Amino acid sequence: MPLTALLAVLLAACLHASWNLVAKRAAGSTHFVWLYSVAAVVVWGIPAAVILAHAQWQPGLRPFLALGATCMLHLAYALSLQAGYRAADLSLVYPIARGTGPLLSFAGAAWLLGERPGLVSLIGVLLVVVGIGLVAELMRPRVHPVRAGISWGLLTGTCIAGYTLNDGWAVKYLAISPLLVDYTGNLFRAVVLAPASLARASTIRQEIRQFGGAALIVAVFGTVGYVLVLWAMTKAPISHVAPTRELATLIGTYLGILLLKERLSWSRIVGALCIVGGVVCLALARA
Repeated sequence: MPLTALLAVLLAACLHASWNLVAKRAAGSTHFVWLYSVAAVVVWGIPAAVILAHAQWQPGLRPFLALGATCMLHLAYALSLQAGYRAADLSLVYPIARGTGPLLSFAGAAWLLGERPGLVSLIGVLLVVVGIGLVAELMRPRVHPVRAGISWGLLTGTCIAGYTLNDGWAVKYLAISPLLVDYTGNLFRAVVLAPASLARASTIRQEIRQFGGAALIVAVFGTVGYVLVLWAMTKAPISHVAPTRELATLIGTYLGILLLKERLSWSRIVGALCIVGGVVCLALARA
């Protein structure tokens, strides 16, 4: 993987873990997804308009199909992730979601996009997935709320794989701007969720006062982080970028333990080492 792409993904991982911590703390907000989607539409509106004005669209329906798919997949991702955070710990939901995503993305990139990852890449992605399983402590006895968190995490991971492949195809093969891909998803969520949110005006006003700052952080960090990931996909194989960005799992779990007082164990320490080893393999693997 080129060094510039690796650095972009590592920075994106830091941003992603940070905004997920903020989202976990805002789990009590009923309309948080709508709040940060609206904030992103406002913050990134002018840059997106400038890019759109100079965009070179490919003929045919493919760009519009790609943007339509990203709208649906990111909406499902955002809602399932926030539901997971209401059901269980950040250090459980986040690793499961981020572990399922790269495994399915890796397979999908090989099957659907014609990428041919080598043995080192395969070892790398397996280390990442095993490490995430250890970090999430999937072998521990579970009670019902935690099982719900696992279910939401798996659904979120499936959405991650879907939008990773779709959006990677959009920026890598259709040459759509990464910012436009992300902005389209935020705009769609803001519009679709608006009727239900605005119908409870008093609740929205209260949540803006309580969670407005958190929504703004997610709007900024989320967009910058994802644009970096999409840009990296134009420089490196999607099957390498998708697992490498899961270094965010380490950061997210660490923040959950440090700031939210969640559980630390030897399983999580060994899992962390596996994830780091997997990322190193992917960074060194040839395209």
